[in-house]
Parts: sequence; C-alpha cells; structure tokens
Amino acid sequence: MKRKIGILGGTFDPPHLGHLIIANEVMEQLKLDEVRFMPNHEPPHKERHSGTTVENRLSMLEKSIEGNPSFSIETIELNRDGRSYTYDTMKELSEKNTENDYYFIIGGDMVEYLPHWYKIEELLKLVQFVGTNRPNCNLESQYPITFVKVPMIEISSSMIRDRVKNGASIKYLLPENVICYIEENHLYET
Repeated sequence: MKRKIGILGGTFDPPHLGHLIIANEVMEQLKLDEVRFMPNHEPPHKERHSGTTVENRLSMLEKSIEGNPSFSIETIELNRDGRSYTYDTMKELSEKNTENDYYFIIGGDMVEYLPHWYKIEELLKLVQFVGTNRPNCNLESQYPITFVKVPMIEISSSMIRDRVKNGASIKYLLPENVICYIEENHLYET
C-alpha cells in the first residue's frame, strides 16, 4: 500500500502557526501518513527581499515542527539554484519514491492561480491537489482539487515581518522557539 505524503510548499519566511494548522488539519482529515514542509529556494510567483538566508528559514522551520513525528522537511528545492517549479520537483520526487502518493497542499490564493502554473496538466498526473480555504479567495477551479476546511486564521509571513520591523508583538503568531530565534538573530528588524 502506498504511503500518503502531504507536501506544503512555501517560503516559510517565517513559518507561523497558520502553516502548522493547515498541515495538521489536512493530515488529519485526509488520513495522510506524513506532511513534509518544502521550503523553496526562489519561488516562481513572488520575489523575496526579507534579508533572511536559506539557513535562517530552514532553522526556523526545524524549530516549528519540533516534537511532531508526522512533520518533516523536504529540502529538494533548496538544493537547486534559481526558480523552482512544482512540476520539476514533484516529477523528481515521484520518480525517486514510487512507494508514495503525493498530496500537494495549496491555499485558496493558489487555487485561483493554478491555470498559470508551469506544466499544470502534467503536474496533475503526479499529485493530488489539496486546497484549503483562505479569506477572500475563490475555491472554484477547473482542476480536480480535494478541498479541506481549516480554521480561518489570518496570519501571514509578511504581516509578521512587518510587525517585527515596526517593533510590534508577534507573540502567539509563531511557536515560541521561532520567536526566540528571530529575536536572537535580529531577523526582519530593517
């Protein structure tokens, strides 16, 4: 029997409780064996200018998932230079791990963007997309997507970066050990 593996991609700059809640809800509702957080090196759909390094993002992600044996990190995209496309990543993972079925988790904003994804038709043969609700997003799609309802928590990495930059509290938005890491490394202050 194939293992059911969820993949949650993103910049995770920083990873926050919203990411963890989404991963946990999808894992529970779809009875996945594991959820892998897949930080990207350079996403094709947005620019990153936070000043953090790949090592910073990876350290924060490791701290975020500490203590949950069902969560892990997939570093395949961090090992590539330049932009990473989900099709290339999932093709490589599927070929290396034929014992797995992959469930690619996306938020409502990405559901709307799917028609613009690189090689979307080929990608649909490699993964089952799992869409999660987000505020002000349309979850209708021409593509086959399994929808999972998650608690609506309006936390974003950009909001957290802005709060740090402005000296506002980020308590209860991230795991405490990630907050400590941000403070100790003076991330997002400028």
